[in-house]
Amino acid sequence: MKLHSMELPFPKNQKIQRTPKIVLLTTFTLVLLSIISLNCPLPKNLSFSPKSSSSSFNKISPSNDNIHDDHLPDNDDQKSIHDQIKDFLSAHKSCDIFSGEWVPNPEAPYYTNTTCWAIHEHQNCMKYGRPDSEFMKWKWKPDGCDLPVFNPGQFLEIMRGKSLAFVGDSVGRNQMQSLICLISRIVYPEDVSYTSDERFKRWLYKSHNFTLATFFTPHLVRSKQADANGPTNTGIFNLYLDEYDEEWTTQIDDFDYVILSAGHWFFRSLVFYENSQLVGCRYCLLENVTDMPMYYGYRKAFRTAFKAINSLKNYKGITYLRTFAPSHFENGLWNEGGNCLRTRPFRSNETRLEDTNLELYMIQLEELKIAEREGRKSGKKFRLLDTTQATLLRPDGHPSRYGHWPHENVTLYNDCVHWCLPGPIDTWNDFLLEMLKMEGIKSYEEKLYPAEDRKMKFR
Repeated sequence: MKLHSMELPFPKNQKIQRTPKIVLLTTFTLVLLSIISLNCPLPKNLSFSPKSSSSSFNKISPSNDNIHDDHLPDNDDQKSIHDQIKDFLSAHKSCDIFSGEWVPNPEAPYYTNTTCWAIHEHQNCMKYGRPDSEFMKWKWKPDGCDLPVFNPGQFLEIMRGKSLAFVGDSVGRNQMQSLICLISRIVYPEDVSYTSDERFKRWLYKSHNFTLATFFTPHLVRSKQADANGPTNTGIFNLYLDEYDEEWTTQIDDFDYVILSAGHWFFRSLVFYENSQLVGCRYCLLENVTDMPMYYGYRKAFRTAFKAINSLKNYKGITYLRTFAPSHFENGLWNEGGNCLRTRPFRSNETRLEDTNLELYMIQLEELKIAEREGRKSGKKFRLLDTTQATLLRPDGHPSRYGHWPHENVTLYNDCVHWCLPGPIDTWNDFLLEMLKMEGIKSYEEKLYPAEDRKMKFR
C-alpha cells in the first residue's frame, strides 16, 4: 500500500457511519506507519533527518470530538491506538508549513550549476557572475514545526509509477527545473518528449517509471498574440477567457498530479474575448475598447482552467494550485530601470502582501474554493501549494542582471520575476514533497468526515 494513493474501501452509496470504526482506525494506522517509513533516512550522504510537519489545501481539520470511544472495542490496546491517532491529527493540524521565516542553512545548496544541466541560462546566476552566494544558503522554517529539506529518494519512491505535470508559465517551468536538479543528486531523467517544441517537454525516470512534464500556457486559456510589440513592447495578446487551452486540457487525463500556476503574463497588454465577442482589454490603447482591470481577466482565466479540469471525465489526479509568486522590482518598474539587488531575505515583519499581489493571491484562493466545491461532486481533488508568503520574503533570489554575460549585445531587462537555481524556489519542492507525504492522511480525512462536516480554511 502506497501512501500517495491511499483510499479507504467505502462501498458505493454507503454512509460513513455504517463503516466499523475499527476498520478505519486500522487503515489509518497503516497510513501512519507508511508515513513513518517514508521518513526513514536514505544512505548517510543523502539523509536529511526529516521531522514531522504538515501541509494541505484548505487545512481540513477534524475535531477530536468527532471520534467517539463508544464505537471502539473496549480494550486498552484499541484505546491506545485511538489516542495515538487523536494526538497525531492534533499535532499535524496545528502547523501551517506555509507560515514561517527563512533561517540560515550552511549545508545548502544541494546541487550546483555545474552538477545540473537543467538550469535555464537566464536563471544560471552563478555562471553569469553573480558575486554573492548567501542567497543559496537559507531554508524555510515554519512556525511551530520543521519542514524537511527535499529528499530525492523519498520523492521518487512516492512517485513510483506516477506522473506529474507543471501547467502554466515560465515560473512554473522554473520550479520544474528546480525539481529535476534536486532529483539529480541520485538520477537524471530521459527526454521522452512527443514534440520538439520546448514549450511541451516530458521526462522519464526509468528506475521508478515516473513521468515529469511541462505544458507552457502562460494565460491558462486559449490565447493568441495579436501584435508583437504593443504599448509596452511585450506584445498584445488576445485572451479567449471562456475557451479551454486544448494544448494542455486534452493532455492531462492520465496524469496523477497537476501543478497549475499563472501570474506575470497578466501584467502585459491583453484583449479580452468572451462568447467570441470583444468585451474589453487591459492597457491595449485600442480605440473604442473599454479598459478593464487585469483582475477581470485573471479571475476568468482561472475559473475557466478549473472548469476545464472538472469537466474531464477520465482525469482522476490531484490538482495543486501553486499560488502567485511576487516580483521584487525596486527603484523603478521592470522597464524603467527597476532592479532587485538585495542579498538577504526579509523577516516576516519587514514586509507584507498588499495591493496587486494581495488581490491576485485572493482571486486564486477564491477561485480554487469554487473549483473544489464543484469538483467534489465528481470526486476531483484540489490542493493549495501556497508559496506566496515564503516567496514574498525572498527579494534576494532573482537573477537580476546575472542571466547573461555583461558584454553580450542583448536587450534584456533586469529579471526580478524568475529565480536563480539553486535558490529559494527549491523550497517550493520541499513544500510539494511534504504535501505528497501527507496525502494519505488527507484522503483519510476526506473519507472519514463528510464534506458538510469539514471546515474549509484559507490562509
